[in-house]
Amino acid sequence: MAISCVDSLPNVEKCNRTSRRSAKAFNRVKPIQPQQIRVNGRIRAREVRVIMGATNEQLGVMKLSDALRKAQTMGLDLVEVAANANPPVCRIVDFGKFRYALAKQEKEKKSTGSKLKEIKFRVNIDPHDYLTKVRHAEEFLDKGNKVRVQLQFRGREMAHQELGMALMQRVKGDLLTMAQVEMEPKQMGKSINMTLSPLPANKRKRKFEPPVEEYAEDVEESDED
Repeated sequence: MAISCVDSLPNVEKCNRTSRRSAKAFNRVKPIQPQQIRVNGRIRAREVRVIMGATNEQLGVMKLSDALRKAQTMGLDLVEVAANANPPVCRIVDFGKFRYALAKQEKEKKSTGSKLKEIKFRVNIDPHDYLTKVRHAEEFLDKGNKVRVQLQFRGREMAHQELGMALMQRVKGDLLTMAQVEMEPKQMGKSINMTLSPLPANKRKRKFEPPVEEYAEDVEESDED
């Protein structure tokens, strides 16, 4: 039997509290995967909690047959979106559009996944260039990307490897409010490499002003596995 919210004022308030609790519970439920979705006659539960997809209106708990009938009279589908909830949560939607929206969200999620950015330094880098690159590193970290810092030696610079390591430690110190060190500075051939991963968003604090888009060289990116 569906929950009625029209009997009396106490019942209205009780129903509103129930709706708010169920909405919070639904938000905590792990989203269902597209291949696991049950629609209309494939839904197995005897009772379901029904939500209008277009308006997010809570219609309360209904017998499955009543929920199916309501969806059918509207020319829509009953889609189970939280099978593990008690009772399962269903939405009345156009299933074709619902499935398309899920696929689009999944595609966007993959396209905005974590990237590995790379910024290259030189031992004798100009102070202005150093500041510019560190600002860009902060920008990358603030967007949730990892940063690989690489310092390359050329020619006679190999005779002053301690200067390169000192520069890497400076970069590390300047980015400590934005990142944690995933791989400490390590020399490999004619370069020193270090990998930084972003701190949790609520712990990040920029040390420098946002970067000006004044260079595009020495920056690479790749998909993070």
